[in-house]
Amino acid sequence: MTEAQSGAGKASAEGRPYVVANREVIVETPEFRAQIFTLGEGHVIPWHWHSHVSDVFIGMTGVTVVETRAPRARFEIGPGERCTVPAKRAHQVSSRDGKGSSFAILQGVGAYDFNRVGA
Repeated sequence: MTEAQSGAGKASAEGRPYVVANREVIVETPEFRAQIFTLGEGHVIPWHWHSHVSDVFIGMTGVTVVETRAPRARFEIGPGERCTVPAKRAHQVSSRDGKGSSFAILQGVGAYDFNRVGA
């Protein structure tokens, strides 16, 4: 499944609280998801956390920035580089200097949820 968004709004057509240039679902089961995200200029996946799944980010193009809280950290991943955010750790995803990037993300093992920080 591929989803293209203009980036003009604040929510996706699927009801996610953010907009990305493209999202391609590679595989999705009740316990595991693999996707490719493309962030356009200025796109940000806002602060959130997952109850049960860890996120493994793998850089594809540009530089993707993954920021975490508790502990506070900043990971800048380029093509072929990766980082992991464990379940229950708040994180935000953007591109360096807001110029756009793409990354693969592996999410599991467990039921997926998206909990906004401060919501």
